[in-house]
Amino acid sequence: MALKGLAHIALIDVVEGLAKGKALDLSQSAPIEGFASTVQGATGYEALAGSRLVVITAGMSRKPGMSRDDLLAANAGIVGPIAERIAQLAPEAVIVVVTNPLDIMVALALQRSGFPRQRVMGMAGVLDSARLRAFIAQRLGVPPTAVQAMVLGSHGDLMVPLRGSITVNGRPAAELLPPGELDGLLQRTRDGGAEIVALLKQGSAYYAPASGIVEMAGAILQDRHAVLPVCAALQGEYGLRDVCLGVPARLGASGVEEIVEMPLTPDERTALAAAAEQVRAGIKSLRP
Repeated sequence: MALKGLAHIALIDVVEGLAKGKALDLSQSAPIEGFASTVQGATGYEALAGSRLVVITAGMSRKPGMSRDDLLAANAGIVGPIAERIAQLAPEAVIVVVTNPLDIMVALALQRSGFPRQRVMGMAGVLDSARLRAFIAQRLGVPPTAVQAMVLGSHGDLMVPLRGSITVNGRPAAELLPPGELDGLLQRTRDGGAEIVALLKQGSAYYAPASGIVEMAGAILQDRHAVLPVCAALQGEYGLRDVCLGVPARLGASGVEEIVEMPLTPDERTALAAAAEQVRAGIKSLRP
C-alpha cells in the first residue's frame, strides 16, 4: 500500500515493539522506492483513530493439518473486540476482514461494529480468483494477466468457481483444457491455502493475500468503482439473505456500492446456497 501511495499507514499489534519495528523498516525503504506515504507502528488502538480504511488481519494462522473451522472460536475472540474498537475510534471507516474463517469473521465484524453492511467486507474472492488464474496460466504457459476468472461462495472447501467466467485471451478455458484437468485445477484452488501451509510448515500465505488486500484498498481509497469478488453481507441478492458470502461487488469510497448479480447455472446456484448454509452454521456455533 505504501509503494502504491494509497494511504498513510498505521500498523497495530499487541506484541510490544513488533509493529513499530516493521513500520521503521518499511519507512526506511521510502527513499529507495520513492514513496511519500508515512508508516507508523503502535500497540494501542488509538493509532487507528479517524482512519478511512481498517484492515483486520489479526488472529491465529493455520498450522499443518488445521482447517479454517478449527480457528473459529479463537479468532472470534480476537476479531470481535477489534471491530468494537474500530467503531469507537474510526466510526466512518470501511472495514476489510482477512482473518479466517473469513466469511464468519466478516459477519462477526459486521455485528460487533454496528456498521452498515456496505462498510464491512472480506478479502477472499480476489485471492481465490488469482490462485485459479495463476494455476491455469502455469498449465497453459500464458501470462497470468491473459487469464480471467471469478470465484464466489465461501472461502474454503465450498468456494464456487464460475466456469463460464474462465477465459484465456478471451477464449473459454473449457476449449483449452480437458474437463478433468480443469476440475483438478479448481480443486487445487480450493486447497490453495492448505498447500502453502503444508510447504512452509510454519506460517501461511502472505504475498498473494497482501496483493488482494491492496487491490481492494485501491478500489476503495481511490473510489475506482471496480467490480471485484468480495465477501459481503447479502440481503436478497442471489436469493440469499442474512449471510456473508463471496460475490462480485462494485467497490468505491463508501465501500460496497453495489452487489453485482451474475447469471449462474443451476449447479452454481445450488453450490452458493450450500456455502451460505455452512456460513450460517458457523455463525450459529458462536452464539452462547
